[in-house]
Amino acid sequence: MKLATRIALSVTAVMPLLVLAAGLLVLGLVSRDLRQQQDTRLHDRASAVLPDVRALLAADRNGRTKAEQNQHRKVLGDALDTGIRVRSADGTVVLEGGPQPAESVRLPERTPDGPVTVRAKGRAWRVLSVPVAGPAPGSLWLYTPASATDPQLAVVRRRVLLVALLAAPVSGLLAYGLARRATVSVRRLSRRAAELDPAAGAAAFAGAPARIAEVDELSAAIGQLLARYDEQAVRTAQALDTARSFSSAASHELRTPLMSMQTDLDVLAAHPDLPPEERAEVVRDLRSDHARLLELLTALRMLALGDLVEVSAFAPLDLCELVDAAVGETARSHGEARLDAELPTELRVIGWDAGLKIMLANLLRNAAVHGRRPGEPPRITVRLHARGSCAVLTVDDEGPGVPPAEREAVFRRFHHRPGSPGSGLGLTLVAQQAALHHGTVTVGDAPGGRGARFEVRLPLASADEPTLRLPLRRDWISRDH
Repeated sequence: MKLATRIALSVTAVMPLLVLAAGLLVLGLVSRDLRQQQDTRLHDRASAVLPDVRALLAADRNGRTKAEQNQHRKVLGDALDTGIRVRSADGTVVLEGGPQPAESVRLPERTPDGPVTVRAKGRAWRVLSVPVAGPAPGSLWLYTPASATDPQLAVVRRRVLLVALLAAPVSGLLAYGLARRATVSVRRLSRRAAELDPAAGAAAFAGAPARIAEVDELSAAIGQLLARYDEQAVRTAQALDTARSFSSAASHELRTPLMSMQTDLDVLAAHPDLPPEERAEVVRDLRSDHARLLELLTALRMLALGDLVEVSAFAPLDLCELVDAAVGETARSHGEARLDAELPTELRVIGWDAGLKIMLANLLRNAAVHGRRPGEPPRITVRLHARGSCAVLTVDDEGPGVPPAEREAVFRRFHHRPGSPGSGLGLTLVAQQAALHHGTVTVGDAPGGRGARFEVRLPLASADEPTLRLPLRRDWISRDH
């Protein structure tokens, strides 16, 4: 059922009820007003007949029959259509006239607050009691039937019912017309949504505002939904591309060590009587190739994680704690290395804890493996300090350094220095994590000209920007950087 039809039917059902409710309220107000008019008329009649009633009571007390008859006529004439009863001080009824309740009905002796309603034998009367003071005291009662207002109330009631009956179809038609007009923008928005090409995305849905708050809010909500859909579609495509790249890179890079392992296994199988020295050498080769396989798969997995990480994984971190922990781990895993660290008390960044640990571990491992002089243990100096709005981390070694022509290539995937035992992905992971954290990594000469200096700059956490937005392009595993 259309919205306009629903609105019309609802108004058709509700409007008569509202008219009836308003009619009941009006009927009550009219009834009260008519009662007040009755009460006012009783007061006016009482004021008009009171002098003649005093004269009537005086004539009755003095026994003047003719004067009493004249006063009878005057009182009844002034009372008009109002019922009247006059009683002397000794309880004798001196005068009765007009419509009134039976004598057996108990009447109020006083009505100081105005007329009251008296009910008897299914009928109701408005009664006003007025004490008569003077030489001949007594009591005066004026009556009028409470049902005297019924014809007027019946007229009002019929008109309310007529208006309620007419209000149903008229209000329904008006509501339908207004609802049709009011829902034009909704129908237009529905057509736009139905005609939208899913491949066009959120940009194709944008249009001029309808200047109707609810419609514009709905349009904005649909636009946001499409934008989130586009974003998820991009992320899904990126995840599939990452998975394909992971498979391709793994199959390409693992082929050589697997073939080497297969050769060594064939040698062991074909020569069970191989001398112990040669067998030990073959086993060492197998262990080396196995370690290379594990390192390569681990590095590829970490690279894929960096490409797929979500912004929810980032939080404020103390970079000093992470660097200190990475220095300690490197010292334990490379016992011959000599590491010196200069760290401040605290430097906070917005970062991905696992990603920063990956970056620091590979940066220090690279220095421990390549940063040594022949015949000497590697010497590594790690410094961390703040410079402006950035945290600056430098790692200096005493190795052969990196020639200027290769300083960009070292961060590319699978870049190997001749004789390097690594996977060629360690510095790629460092560059990836620096980019994810909106930082940079560069390589130059260490102080004194001997060795290499790797410098990483990361933005410090700021109260003005408590969260971090990820780069739009994250394809380190699928693109050669």
